[in-house]
Amino acid sequence: MLPWERSWACLEKSLALTKARLGVMRMATNKEKIRVLLSKSRLDAHDRGIRVLARALRDEGMEVVFTEYRFPEEIVKVALEEDVNIIGISFSSGGQVRVCTEVIRLLREKGMDTPLIIGGGIPPFDVPKLEEIGVKGVFRGGSKLKESTDCIRNVVAQK
Repeated sequence: MLPWERSWACLEKSLALTKARLGVMRMATNKEKIRVLLSKSRLDAHDRGIRVLARALRDEGMEVVFTEYRFPEEIVKVALEEDVNIIGISFSSGGQVRVCTEVIRLLREKGMDTPLIIGGGIPPFDVPKLEEIGVKGVFRGGSKLKESTDCIRNVVAQK
């Protein structure tokens, strides 16, 4: 082996070790922010709960994208454009089973595995149907903010 070949081999080995160390450091320090899309119907004037949740999520270090929708397609479009980790929809005027069914169908159609959680005025008899269609968390009126933030972290971690 010529001297320059030894130097080159030594340099390659050193570079490989450096990359390995950087990879370990990156894994240890890579705490990407969870990106949450929160949405509510434009027709629904009740937005206090979702705004309080948005503030709590920001306080927990999450990034929040807030939008209002008229059609489920708008939610999926924003989720795709914003590359969110999870979607949360607020309901206070009904329609949650229909909207969630359509959102989940559209997500699957686009090849997205973005989990969906919902909250608001959800009747207890809708909860089993919502879980059956794939909603990962249902937070009815009076739920604690900590329950919501913990659920979001757990669902995203399982993804």
